[in-house]
Amino acid sequence: MIRWNTDQADLRAGLARWGEALSADHIAQDERAEFSWEKWKLVRRAGILALPFAEEHGGLGQSLLTTMYVLEGLGEHCRDAGLNFCVTTTLASTGVPLMRFGTPAQQAEYLPRISSGEAIGAHAITESESGSDAMAMATRAERDGDDFVLNGSKCFVSNGPVADVFVVYARTHPDGGALGVTAFLVDRNTPGLTVGRPVKKMGLRTSPLSELYFDDCRIPRDRVLGRVGGGFIVLDYVMKREILLSFIVNVGEMQHRFDRCVEYARTRRSFGKTIGSYQSIANKIVDAKIGLESARKWLYDTAERLEEGEDVTEDLAIAKLITSEANLAGSLTAVQVFGGHGYMSEYGLEIDVRNAVGGTIYSGSNEIQYNRIASKLGLGR
Repeated sequence: MIRWNTDQADLRAGLARWGEALSADHIAQDERAEFSWEKWKLVRRAGILALPFAEEHGGLGQSLLTTMYVLEGLGEHCRDAGLNFCVTTTLASTGVPLMRFGTPAQQAEYLPRISSGEAIGAHAITESESGSDAMAMATRAERDGDDFVLNGSKCFVSNGPVADVFVVYARTHPDGGALGVTAFLVDRNTPGLTVGRPVKKMGLRTSPLSELYFDDCRIPRDRVLGRVGGGFIVLDYVMKREILLSFIVNVGEMQHRFDRCVEYARTRRSFGKTIGSYQSIANKIVDAKIGLESARKWLYDTAERLEEGEDVTEDLAIAKLITSEANLAGSLTAVQVFGGHGYMSEYGLEIDVRNAVGGTIYSGSNEIQYNRIASKLGLGR
């Protein structure tokens, strides 16, 4: 069990005061699928994005675990889950790989803007034909003198419509397998890059998503992130931290929803008794509690092991599965506990169901996570 110190607790408590403003009008904005630039200004003022980055780049120099602890607080206090997702996408997709693989010049150019929120980040991995099989990507980057020329397209790019910089993964060697993929830093205004229109989706609607198109998009050699052919190493590093950073926010969201359910079950009366006194309701809430605490423990324990340099491939898959499934189950439980009120949009619980479905798909679908665990067990060979 982690014992959080006073400084860590103060960081999280300092974020709590922004919760009401960050949550304002979130149901209506979800209905309109509207990204709020005013709320993004609040995110910048709150300093959330500075957490993991070095002080020389305008950051707070906090550890992975401390960053997760504060982000859990973001999930607990901010009801705009799409906005939360925009925050973690910027941190994980762009800031994290720059911090680990960026050259001093790249870090000096981009990290101060990422940590301040001046620049929104995104990464472009998925393609319509390859899906979760990232190594089957068709987007090509061919060497031409001191440049690379990108051609192809990407889909399901979170933050795409609002991002200022993209980390784009493209194949630089047709037969190189995992060693034939390279990561590139691509600015939004780069000639040859076209950002598609926002795509309507089931949940996380205030987090805009789009396709990207590359048509002879010329990228200078000094925009390679890491080394040529090292894109899979970058991606593997990013995805580990993306799961930890984004799903710990879900834990905070689950905590808030759980607290609402407990309070409602204690006060809502039916047939002369509070509904929490009925075992059928109490058991649902207890199951939600078990899911919440299991998710929290797996994520923090996995982060500790990752920081200690251990192989956490299996742990991450389990943590992702447990958290996403518990979040979905807990959201459905909340609708049942609140009954007719839970089914009404104004209570914000049906939004939680729609948002939770996404967690079983992004960051590697749950089916992929099962395959990874089975592989570690030596099955299916």
